[in-house]
Amino acid sequence: MTALLVALGAALGAGSRHLVVTSLRSRGATASGGVLVVNATGSLLLGLVAGHASGAAPGWLLPLVGVGFCGAYTTFATHAVEVVSAARTGRTRHAVADVVLNLALGIALVSLGWAITA
Repeated sequence: MTALLVALGAALGAGSRHLVVTSLRSRGATASGGVLVVNATGSLLLGLVAGHASGAAPGWLLPLVGVGFCGAYTTFATHAVEVVSAARTGRTRHAVADVVLNLALGIALVSLGWAITA
């Protein structure tokens, strides 16, 4: 049953990521900006879910939302490609800023989510 919950969450997460990134790109966001938004919001959601799951949350919550949805919604692999691409094309400051922003926001927002629900 757990595998089905993860798979369902992943299908919803990947579809949601596509919709968010496509919507942001149509409004003029860069590829890196879209990745930053999904990683930041996914980190917040994961913190909220993990904090809630540390208490008396239903058993389906963490596999469905934490592992499945957040795992597919966030895109750290695409983030790595964006950083390497920026570095290879001489945009070193952009690459460094991208890494720092994604890590700082991710850690801050997952911590905030945990603090809110734990």
